[in-house]
Amino acid sequence: MTHEPSKRVEEDATLVELVTFSPPSKTPSEGSSTISDCSGEVSTAPSVLDSRQTSSVECRPEDRSQALMSTSLFQNGTSIFQGFISRARKTVQGSADDIGWLQREAGMPHVEDGTKRFMELLENIRNNEHKLPNTMVYLLVPGLFSNHGPLYFVNTKTCFSKMGLTCHIAKIHSEGSVEKNSREIKDYIEEIYWGSKKRVMLLGHSKGGVDAAAALSLYWSDLKDKVAGLALAQSPYGGSPIASDILREGQLGDYVRLRTLMEVLICKVIKGDMQALEDLTYERRKEFLRKHPLPKELPVVSFHTEAGLAPSVLATLSHVAHADLPPIVANGQASKLPVVMPLGAAMAACAQLLQ
Repeated sequence: MTHEPSKRVEEDATLVELVTFSPPSKTPSEGSSTISDCSGEVSTAPSVLDSRQTSSVECRPEDRSQALMSTSLFQNGTSIFQGFISRARKTVQGSADDIGWLQREAGMPHVEDGTKRFMELLENIRNNEHKLPNTMVYLLVPGLFSNHGPLYFVNTKTCFSKMGLTCHIAKIHSEGSVEKNSREIKDYIEEIYWGSKKRVMLLGHSKGGVDAAAALSLYWSDLKDKVAGLALAQSPYGGSPIASDILREGQLGDYVRLRTLMEVLICKVIKGDMQALEDLTYERRKEFLRKHPLPKELPVVSFHTEAGLAPSVLATLSHVAHADLPPIVANGQASKLPVVMPLGAAMAACAQLLQ
């Protein structure tokens, strides 16, 4: 009788070794115990287990790590693939939803197609039946990168001079922001008006048209008696799909850091302001035009052109900038290297992209 309690204690100790209990916060039901498998799930098992059953549910740490690593790699691979597909769709979609927003936007000025009237006037000009009036001064506002073209607007100004018309070219920083350039254009208009006592007709090319329009929108109260009208040529007044597609986040261009490359080109090579390109995106133009629309009483004409795909156009190299080189050791003077690029081919590629 004295040995029975001791035997019962030994049996209980053996049972404790064979059974894995659940955490203290949970009490297993009588006659059963809980065991944990490799996945961390809790299952119910009989209270009596032999050694072979116990070893079959053991999980080594290295096995569990390999399983987790395999799952993580699969999830990461799936995420990367889905991200690539999303970027590809965003790149292909481009600015398709934004193009033409100005005509669809409620509250924006009505746009009238004046092509027929323009062709009639053009024919009259060819027949010497129509001439531009000399009762105003014509101010040419250059576009993006124009500072790097020494002959930019020269032929246009010569044509005006041959017709006996007073014509000036606004000396603005073509890679400056719209806000900065609009202020400088306002100063130009006021200076010309007070010097000639003639109203100013603005002719803006490309971003120059955007800058000129911004000057009239922001400072119309000061300029309304000094401006005769506004003519835009190739101006992305509502926004540029090229600028938007280059700077849009979440597309394939992020893989090659396209925005960083543009910053180096504009800020380092051309010595411009990155905001000049940002101001031409659809997002910025929508925000600006909703706050600062053109005056309704201002006469406005806008022209567009189409890029050609002739071999001569694609092969022509255009001088666009000068790159500063380190000082030469021989004489200690800095040098400049002309930067040329097939600008015609770039424009043709942009035209194909828009189509």
